[in-house]
Amino acid sequence: MRLLDSIPLTTILIFCATIGLAPFTPPHVWEKLQMLVAGTLSEPIDILDLVMHGAPWLVLIVKLARLVQRRVTA
Repeated sequence: MRLLDSIPLTTILIFCATIGLAPFTPPHVWEKLQMLVAGTLSEPIDILDLVMHGAPWLVLIVKLARLVQRRVTA
């Protein structure tokens, strides 16, 4: 968790806005999530795309949860 705590929130937001949303119309992560729900996410390149474009969002969620947890316990 020290690594996550050392990453500034602005850096994570920049990654979400660039890698997380690219290409911007429509966002790749949204397309891949729809494929996942439909059960058509089977090609390795599609799975890699979901991981690559979804990772910044997961890091952001964990970082925000960590910030909330630290404020509640402080």
